Amino acid sequence: MIDRGRLAAAYAAEQRRFEETHPASRALAERARASLLDGVPMHWMVKWAGGFPLFVREGEGAHFTDVDGQRYLDLCLGDTGAMTGHAPPVTVEAVTRQAARGFTFMLPAEDHLWVAEELGRRFGLRYWQFAMTATDANRFAIRLARMLTGRPKILVHNWCYHGTVDETFATLEGGVVRPRPGNLGPPVDPALTTRVVEFNDVAALERELAQGDVACVLCEPAMTNIGIIHPEPGYHDALRALTRKHGALLIIDETHTICAGPGGYTRAHGLAPDLLTIGKPIGGGVPCAVYGFSAEVGERLQGRIALAESDTGGIGGTLAGNAFALAAMRATLEHVLTEAAYARTIPLAERFQAGVEGVIREFRLPWIVKRLGCRAEYWFRPEPPRNGAEAAAATDLELDRYMHLFALNRGILLTPFHNMALIAPATTEADIDRHTAVFRESVASLVGR
Repeated sequence: MIDRGRLAAAYAAEQRRFEETHPASRALAERARASLLDGVPMHWMVKWAGGFPLFVREGEGAHFTDVDGQRYLDLCLGDTGAMTGHAPPVTVEAVTRQAARGFTFMLPAEDHLWVAEELGRRFGLRYWQFAMTATDANRFAIRLARMLTGRPKILVHNWCYHGTVDETFATLEGGVVRPRPGNLGPPVDPALTTRVVEFNDVAALERELAQGDVACVLCEPAMTNIGIIHPEPGYHDALRALTRKHGALLIIDETHTICAGPGGYTRAHGLAPDLLTIGKPIGGGVPCAVYGFSAEVGERLQGRIALAESDTGGIGGTLAGNAFALAAMRATLEHVLTEAAYARTIPLAERFQAGVEGVIREFRLPWIVKRLGCRAEYWFRPEPPRNGAEAAAATDLELDRYMHLFALNRGILLTPFHNMALIAPATTEADIDRHTAVFRESVASLVGR
């Protein structure tokens, strides 16, 4: 229903508008090309619509201001890293206080105990360790799973994303495991390290686990990084039963699905993983991550790493669990990512979904909206995808970039990867309704009404 010529012309007009209204960001982007690869500090930032990223001056709550003085509603929120909103006051106060006392010691403090006990209460796992990023947490969890099982391979879902973990950059092509597009310089063929199945495919899961060489299944409880894909009824029961049957450990990655509630999807749906990883939002934007173990796994790990090898086992990091990050985690978990916060943000995400669905109905578009907790997004397809392959096939990069840039030119930031909106506690109903109005305007511009 979208005329591609009209779409191209509309995008070109929006890009001109973006360049004209962001001269300071454009000047900094041009300057950045002399010292930053492709002019960005992390290469994925080339994906921002408009030809160059905004340069940010400051942020607070659900909004930020760029160097041109323009203020934005932030529905990207650091792709979950700032899910708490920018600079939550209680977290700012805690890290400010800790900064005066020291940043890192390579020694524990009482905050480590408080955070571990709180995580155990929320997620139901007994033992915890600290990392700097969810990528590290996933990597460490995989290494421990291999040690405990003596098995070489891991199993992931097709088109998953678990950070820059080499084993997870794999996909299926004609039923064969291949490097996923964009897998730069893989150390080995991922077919040597990884088995891949489609999400919600119980038969494939049984077949691959039956090979007897899988140390662990690493999965999001609902897929989010290729768009929101919900598990079908019974899938998690089958996943848990089959991993136990075939001796593989189950690792649940809650880094994005913490949007489902204070204890993530695990607590909301009563899951029972062997290990759990999470990073990004639990420090209010300060880099940090954790990985937890069930009592059974923790007891199996006790004493398995020799004292002489405890500092060279590939587990941990010099700055992992530093005092600055722990102060942020404690303040954020205690005062920001609370039951009360979700009681506010989830209804706002429902309002976002209802608003977008109303526009879709008005214009009779074959599009849908999916939601998970306080995260929602729209899809340019008539039916929900049930796995990563279906989701990837529905990707429309040109339409994505237009919708993102149209919103950006009107003061709303969405994620650069797909059409996801995340709701912070400081977001208001007026903010959500503003997005609905802008979304309607963008659709009308494409269908000629």
